[in-house]
Amino acid sequence: MSSQIMSLNTERGVFRVCLDGDPSAPPLMLSNSLGTTLEMWDPQVAALSGKYRLLRYDTRGHGHSPVTPGPYSFAELGKDVIAILDALGIERVAFGGISMGGHIALWLGVNAPERINALMVCNSAARIGTEQVWRERAAVIDKHGQESMRMLAEGAVARWFTEAYAKRNPKVIQGILDRFVQNDHRGYAACCQALETSDLRQDIKRIKAPVLLLTGDKDPVTTVTDSLAMLASIPNARLVVLMAAHLSNIEAADEFNATVIHFLDENLKAVA
Repeated sequence: MSSQIMSLNTERGVFRVCLDGDPSAPPLMLSNSLGTTLEMWDPQVAALSGKYRLLRYDTRGHGHSPVTPGPYSFAELGKDVIAILDALGIERVAFGGISMGGHIALWLGVNAPERINALMVCNSAARIGTEQVWRERAAVIDKHGQESMRMLAEGAVARWFTEAYAKRNPKVIQGILDRFVQNDHRGYAACCQALETSDLRQDIKRIKAPVLLLTGDKDPVTTVTDSLAMLASIPNARLVVLMAAHLSNIEAADEFNATVIHFLDENLKAVA
């Protein structure tokens, strides 16, 4: 079954979404990391759409989804997810995300538990980075405008991938960077502002859904220590560490896919 890409009208704007797999299969929604688009999940499509109704989307400020004036908040980004689900007539979903997308997953687990069957919080944290880091990045964007996306892309590879993987896979890296620089700098900056202000470290104690914490052993952005802190706070969580840097779904795709499928097979049976 081929991918179905559409511009989806919702009460919160027109979002670019992509659907794969059997419409009658359990729904699984995936949320991209900062600076990427729904294509970041391409390594998951074949494996996951064979078992689930796979729903990917460009987060607000990214790709071809709305670029509205910032700053954004994770309440807004989370409500976007609910609006997409409502527009598609999906009541409950397993939801997973990388980095910023993983933080959206945490927000949903805290604030919209009635819509969530299970969560995959991948290469993320309840508090990502520091206020200073995000303020400095916003200053670069403010000074250089759209050109800042090209400047920021230069430093992204070392955070997102191990050096060995980057050397072996130049075409993969180039494709991701090409999409990065095409993002509107205003939307990127607005998401940076959301990350600057969001701290869910106390809130995640209230998450009731089963949670898979999945990270990379060489992730310099959201570290294994960050995942261990979430593991200690979230009641029904488990942690799996892959041999990868920040975008573990790409660098360790086979292991990532197998881990997610095992987790969902185990936890979606209970809500079937």
